[in-house]
Amino acid sequence: MMNMTPVVKQLLIINIIFFIGSQLVPVSYEYFAMFFPENPSFKAWQPITHMFMHGGIMHIAFNMIAMVSFGSALEHFWGGKKFLFFYISCGLGAALLHTAVNYYSFHDTMNVLMTNGYQKDEILKLLSEGKIDTRWQDLVSVSQFASFTDSYIGTVVGASGAIYGLLTAFAFMFPNAELALMFIPIPIKAKYFVPGILAIDLFLGFRGSSLFGSGGTGIAHFAHVGGALTGFLIMWYWKKNQFNSNRWN
Repeated sequence: MMNMTPVVKQLLIINIIFFIGSQLVPVSYEYFAMFFPENPSFKAWQPITHMFMHGGIMHIAFNMIAMVSFGSALEHFWGGKKFLFFYISCGLGAALLHTAVNYYSFHDTMNVLMTNGYQKDEILKLLSEGKIDTRWQDLVSVSQFASFTDSYIGTVVGASGAIYGLLTAFAFMFPNAELALMFIPIPIKAKYFVPGILAIDLFLGFRGSSLFGSGGTGIAHFAHVGGALTGFLIMWYWKKNQFNSNRWN
């Protein structure tokens, strides 16, 4: 494995500090996790801080291992400033797509409820108090109702969107490097591996399911896709303009 590079090391330390702090002061999730924009708990800094918060030891462990493994390789070739710009941009892109999907889903159900006589202010008041009107469930499907309530009440944490951006950049730069998942021990070239896991995320995101079990996912699949898409667009732009005089470093 390539030695850990400076910015990756600093990001690792920040993530660990945030994680330890969140375990010691659980209320910190209310300030640093990302809420739905129409939720009163949403704050302007959350699109940044959410990517340094994690839901558990396995969550942060997988993300940090991936960041060190792929991020160090990228920072080695790009330098620290370019790498940090890319990492934060992918995290923000992940938050943007996740929020956009939730916004559409939330207001699609909201329109159904309003068409059936419910007032928007009353609906938002109940949701902000962590309550629901059980009669709402008679007007939409189970999955629509779950998406409606989860969008408003739920929070988003984790660096996964930024990590997916790093994976995409790695596949751009080292398409024939062989990668493997724990449950798929056969090495797969990066140019096939990354599109493959993105296709799985899209499929599971639209189904609202998980690779493991039949319950709710607890995974922001569209945030993964958003991070990867942002990474792809940045890499495409950089590749297209790689011979311009205005270059990083």
